[in-house]
Amino acid sequence: MDDEREYSEEVWVEGHLIDSMILTRILDRIMELEGDFEIVEFRAGKKKHDYSRARLIVKGKSKEHLDEIMKELYRLGAVSVEAKEVELKPAPMDGVAPDDFYSTTNYPTEIFYQGSWIPVEDIMMDKVIVVDPVSKRARCVPLRGLKKGDFVVVGEKGVRVRPPERPRESLKVFEFMGSKVSPEKPSTSIVKHIAKEMHEVKRRGGKIAIVAGPAVVHTGGAPALAKIVRLGYVDVLLAGNALAVHDVEYALFGTSLGIKVDEGVAAPKGHRNHLAAINEILKAGSLKAAVEKGILNKGIMYECITRGVPYVLAGSIRDDGPLPDVITDVVEAQKAYREHLRGVDMVLMLASTLHSIAVGNMLPATVKVVCVDINPATIIKLLDRGTAHAVGVVSDVGVFLKMLADELWSLSAT
Repeated sequence: MDDEREYSEEVWVEGHLIDSMILTRILDRIMELEGDFEIVEFRAGKKKHDYSRARLIVKGKSKEHLDEIMKELYRLGAVSVEAKEVELKPAPMDGVAPDDFYSTTNYPTEIFYQGSWIPVEDIMMDKVIVVDPVSKRARCVPLRGLKKGDFVVVGEKGVRVRPPERPRESLKVFEFMGSKVSPEKPSTSIVKHIAKEMHEVKRRGGKIAIVAGPAVVHTGGAPALAKIVRLGYVDVLLAGNALAVHDVEYALFGTSLGIKVDEGVAAPKGHRNHLAAINEILKAGSLKAAVEKGILNKGIMYECITRGVPYVLAGSIRDDGPLPDVITDVVEAQKAYREHLRGVDMVLMLASTLHSIAVGNMLPATVKVVCVDINPATIIKLLDRGTAHAVGVVSDVGVFLKMLADELWSLSAT
């Protein structure tokens, strides 16, 4: 019979273990998997910014059972007391990972390689980790980005993640709301908090990305979003063909899908305005050319082009046109999204389920995310699919943007 010690492993965990519920989640997971544990040591941080540290012995019913438990605990921030070298295997062919590859979370991650912990660059969820043995650098790579022979991390051994912690600074929107989704929250207070966060990010020289759907235009929010771009609070706009088309339609005809946005009534022959807007941009050659020729002289896309704010328009199977600026190859569009999201500090997601969830999957958990949608299901889907650190605001996006633009204008003026 195997020695009982073969079914136990000693681990430690460090951080704001109590108020961020890190230790609680670890112990709950052990019990959920029908394991056992013994807390050997616990030291609580005595000051606001002090870390707490715990050391515990985790026990399983068999080696396989213990391995199953440990895989879960590593992802929650637990680390073996005895640091273990990460295991690497070469990719067998382009776009294919070796068996038992490590699938990443969106939490800050390190690997123990050649005797030291090194950070994993460009971390995002559901990717693999590739290690360069010459430079001793590790980076996050999608499966299709693998090249034959790339050294890929396999298994959980030698991998350390740091789950997000409750922020320790003064009360702001991310502490104020947490990750709850409720239409009952005070909208004015929420908007003030979000505006202050955006203003603070820009004051520090940070980067803000906007993800937006066509409902921004339908609800009358286009002038407000254009104003926010003009004020300098947008560093990149990520959207689909629809946002740009509706923005152009509104700029040229005052309608969105043939409905007069300012009046809420159908325009005469308004049903053709959508295609007419596309046709005008096709004749010009691009959105930028339409601006240069004086065809397009207001709106969200106009402000982005005149202010030099980059934008990525990702195509889909339902697009009309699409506009010449749209990237119709979904793989290339995803690459462009990832490239422009590199180094962002905050993302504001506005009434777009598809693009919001896609962007959420590309972000590390350290990025602040605000998702605004009239439908709570959109926010819930975003949270359930891995962007658990996002703040959800259930609101008409047009009303929200008008309030936000006013707040940002006031902050900029002062």
